[in-house]
Amino acid sequence: MEQLTILLIVIPLMVAPITALIPSEKITWLLTLIVCLISLAISSYILYAVIDGSHVIYELGGWRPPWGIEYKIDSLNAFVALIVSGIGCLACLFGYRSVPDEIEEKTIPLFYAAFQLCLLGLLGIALTGDIFNLFVFLEISSLATYALISMGKNRKALTAAFSYLILGTIGATFFLIGVGFLFAASGSLNTADIANRFSTFEDMQLVETALIFMVMGIALKAAIFPLHSWLPNAYSQAPSTVSVFLSATATKVSIYVLLRILYDLYPIQYWVDMLLPQIMLSLGCVAVIYGSYRAYQQTEMKRLLAFSSVAQIGYIVIGFSLVNQLGLTAAIIHLFNHALIKATLFIGAGILLYRANTTELGSLRGLGKDMPWTFAAITLAGLSLIGVPGTVGFVTKWYLLEAAVEKGMWIVVITIVLGSVLAIGYVWKIVENLYFRSKRKTHIQDVHSGDSGIAKAPKTMVTALWIGAALCIFFGLNTELSFQAASSAASALLKP
Repeated sequence: MEQLTILLIVIPLMVAPITALIPSEKITWLLTLIVCLISLAISSYILYAVIDGSHVIYELGGWRPPWGIEYKIDSLNAFVALIVSGIGCLACLFGYRSVPDEIEEKTIPLFYAAFQLCLLGLLGIALTGDIFNLFVFLEISSLATYALISMGKNRKALTAAFSYLILGTIGATFFLIGVGFLFAASGSLNTADIANRFSTFEDMQLVETALIFMVMGIALKAAIFPLHSWLPNAYSQAPSTVSVFLSATATKVSIYVLLRILYDLYPIQYWVDMLLPQIMLSLGCVAVIYGSYRAYQQTEMKRLLAFSSVAQIGYIVIGFSLVNQLGLTAAIIHLFNHALIKATLFIGAGILLYRANTTELGSLRGLGKDMPWTFAAITLAGLSLIGVPGTVGFVTKWYLLEAAVEKGMWIVVITIVLGSVLAIGYVWKIVENLYFRSKRKTHIQDVHSGDSGIAKAPKTMVTALWIGAALCIFFGLNTELSFQAASSAASALLKP
């Protein structure tokens, strides 16, 4: 079991350089899919082993912590690794036809190599128990992400990638400064070791400064309001396969890091005394309203979904800022639920882009009637985003409302309800334009409106879309796995 954890890092690390050297786009795609499937299988097996609250520990090179690097896997690590590898499989399946359409042929092997390195970085962040090693994996995933965003044929992607690079570098620098300060105070980089000895150095000013720097750096990486400005352009201008993968994983893994810092690295009472929960709760509530309103204003589907992510991240921030069992459970469940919803919706947007060469809602009028199966799956995912009963979105909002009522936070209850109402508005914009508005009789970016070819989306794309849509319903009705994993993780984080 212990050796399996390191395979999640070793396999993509070994396969990525090989992938970059293979000229065949189909072989590179197949290698990437195999890596993602193996990662999913290992993550699922590990989650099954630790969901009862047990741990799996792997010491790299046989060096015992705190001197050596330690991988310590509990239900939270394994749950996040499952999200990353599962979404990687969906994105890869979707990318079989999308990548050749949106990426220059000569750069496709490099694209898939960068995709594997991004997967490697995100899995490494989830598994490591060493905060400097975490920074290393954070940079691996970030550098791969910058490259992935910039590889699209759309020249605006370069501007989006450059903006993300600048802000991402600032975030990583802040985090590294915080790690440096904490190391100067504690003399250790191992999370468990620092937590165990925290009382011996907690009075040092460096410790509080380190927390501020680390939280600011990771909040920027997680696109927590108001540090979200890089996200709309990055998601909307990136190639569709990249949008699917990043929208569902990158910010979720950053929030996972924030949870580890606040609940594992530092004692809860330490940052509660700093009024951090009140600050984060306020920002989360504003993010829900602001992100939903800005999403409603958009006329382009991918950009609409990007602003929706700002709001959904707000729900997660609200959850862990309530600092109770139900709230933290809701936040962790939403890491999983939102990943499913947003991956499915971006796959839908990618299919529309593939067939019509645009995701401008005004140019997609009536297209849903020509693509009924694609439209149906997008609608199901949209209902999940709103939080309709029977979908994964409802599960999160129900637990969040319970947690807010338990704490007497009625402003949070009002915010969640208002956010859901606004979500109805921007999801309806998509549904209305795709189905209820009359078809355009003009050309849609060189494709005739109503052309029979529009209705024939590639099977791999439609399969990926319906897998996502089906999972949105399945985990909305059968919440046992997600709730058990999230509840186990929340209980472990809340233990002193």
